[in-house]
Amino acid sequence: MKLLILLLLAAIVVSLLSGAIFLFRDRHGGERTVKALTLRIGLSLVLFLLLLVGFQSGLLQSRVPM
Repeated sequence: MKLLILLLLAAIVVSLLSGAIFLFRDRHGGERTVKALTLRIGLSLVLFLLLLVGFQSGLLQSRVPM
């Protein structure tokens, strides 16, 4: 579960960087930028849902002292 979370975080960062590169290189249209940022939003939602399921099921635990 933790490895999947790290892979999703890495994919989000790669998508964000590719969107920035497309933004500066593509002067006309920007379709690739929109696709890269849409992918990033989708990955972020999957990550959020995965974290929710992980905490609710007990697979992930917070180590914050109470």
